[in-house]
Amino acid sequence: MGIINYTITTLGSHSALQILKGAKDEGFKTAVISTKSRNPLYKSYSNFIDGVLEIDTWQDFPKLEKELLKRNAIIIPHGSFVTYLGMDENKKMKTPYFGNKAVLNWEENRKMQREWMEKAGVKVPHLFKRGDTIDRSVIVKSYGAAGGKGYFTARNQKEFDAKLTSFSEEKFMVQEYVIGVPVYFHFFYSPLTKKVELMSLDKRYETNVDSLGRIPAKNQRGLNIEPSFEVVANIPLAIRESLLPEAISMAERVVEVSKKLISPKGLFGPFCLETIITSTEEIYVIEISARIVAGTNCFINGSPYAYLLYDEPMSTGRRIAREIKNAINLNRLKEVLD
Repeated sequence: MGIINYTITTLGSHSALQILKGAKDEGFKTAVISTKSRNPLYKSYSNFIDGVLEIDTWQDFPKLEKELLKRNAIIIPHGSFVTYLGMDENKKMKTPYFGNKAVLNWEENRKMQREWMEKAGVKVPHLFKRGDTIDRSVIVKSYGAAGGKGYFTARNQKEFDAKLTSFSEEKFMVQEYVIGVPVYFHFFYSPLTKKVELMSLDKRYETNVDSLGRIPAKNQRGLNIEPSFEVVANIPLAIRESLLPEAISMAERVVEVSKKLISPKGLFGPFCLETIITSTEEIYVIEISARIVAGTNCFINGSPYAYLLYDEPMSTGRRIAREIKNAINLNRLKEVLD
């Protein structure tokens, strides 16, 4: 079948507009799954969204499976999938899915994720285990892709113990708080070409920790505001060119190790290495997102790095559609779907 026989589909959230615009630019039919309150948004983009499939709640998404199969739909996952549906529901669905669902276990479980990064030989912040004495500033993170929710910081053991009493998350990790510039590297790995591509970079604007940074320290005293790290926006970045070789090498090692750890296909498609770059130019990976991230929305018309590769506007959303189109034309579609 040609590409016109397939419908690229995703949930109406996160990076849906970018994904569907890219799919239309590559010649696919498109559809978005949306709750009623968001329908007006997606209907307003009828120039590249062919259909809006309405559901009452996100948990009703699996009920559309027969309709999706009828449309020869290919689902493009993003950060809202696990958040809204849960990992089990994601795995149960039979509609073709761009990516390797086995990666979800490694992304969601922070201990497994750390094992992956360590085997790839990338720098990671010190991890405090149960019973360790906290002797430096730390950040406490809940599991899963929650956009920075469920995080808190502590300067020492006493502050950690006090804050933990009101912490509601059951699963979390305690990680050294590395001081530096947060840089989010957006990559794409193609199983068809066996190449890692740097697509773009961003930093996140988080509330209210970034807002607090605008208030002088002397004026913060007595406010009793606990910093939070929920992402509300993303800011495009370009970094020193001398830092790119190590960043790309790290991404390549992460992909190669994934082929051994995460059977049968490893990590492919879009992913993000979330890093901190220190004053000594060390790059620490604090997390990996094994899917398209919202920071790529800054580059719907392409980034400087993607332009160097493609000489045309190429968002990460469009790059996903290009990979699917290439796989169809090469009769290798099964290699990029789960």
